[in-house]
Amino acid sequence: MTTKSVAVNYTEEQSAKMIADYVAGVSVEMIAQELGKSARSVIAKLSREKVYVAKVAASKTGEMVVKKDQVADSIAVLAGLTESETESLTKANKTALKKIFDCLPK
Repeated sequence: MTTKSVAVNYTEEQSAKMIADYVAGVSVEMIAQELGKSARSVIAKLSREKVYVAKVAASKTGEMVVKKDQVADSIAVLAGLTESETESLTKANKTALKKIFDCLPK
């Protein structure tokens, strides 16, 4: 039987330092430069470690981007929906969900 060696992109020490730096507020670009890696590689590693927080973007209209699932979850909380009801609600289009959410009392 042959064993397959796995290439390690980051040592345990690099990973620990990367996470500590990121949590302390060091930018992904600075971490990548320090490690000699691409920013995408650092983001991927931080995502796998469940510490990366994506930047919130603005849409073309200037509104903050909100995912459809987030709107459906907000409706579910206000309407007292179960998890299965919420899951089927997420199948509606985002525009309809936003209109429904806007009509609900907060």
